[in-house]
Amino acid sequence: MIGIDIVKIDRITKMYEKFGAKAYERFLSKKEILLIKSPQTAAGFWALKEAASKAIGTGIGKKCSFLDIKIKKNKHNAPLLKYKKSLRKKYNIKKSFVSISHDSGLAIAVVVNILIK
Repeated sequence: MIGIDIVKIDRITKMYEKFGAKAYERFLSKKEILLIKSPQTAAGFWALKEAASKAIGTGIGKKCSFLDIKIKKNKHNAPLLKYKKSLRKKYNIKKSFVSISHDSGLAIAVVVNILIK
């Protein structure tokens, strides 16, 4: 299962300028907000969560919310993704691989899920 998403960094910047910290609280946990160092990072996290929801075929909505997907960083500062336990079980997700990139005012993310057979 694969998902991809792209977002304008300026969109996330404007959302933050308008709503402040509440903008990030809409799609990030408190621990995830602590990882945000720039608007590029926030946009990358938005794209990653959207891509993750697409990788299970639901998109963000009733079946999978932004907060059902958790983002952490490994010791090399690379992003790691984990779905809520009920989603991992429902969609038979064994492991997820992710990539985030930024360029020319855009953030893009890809998620590949390995399934339990």
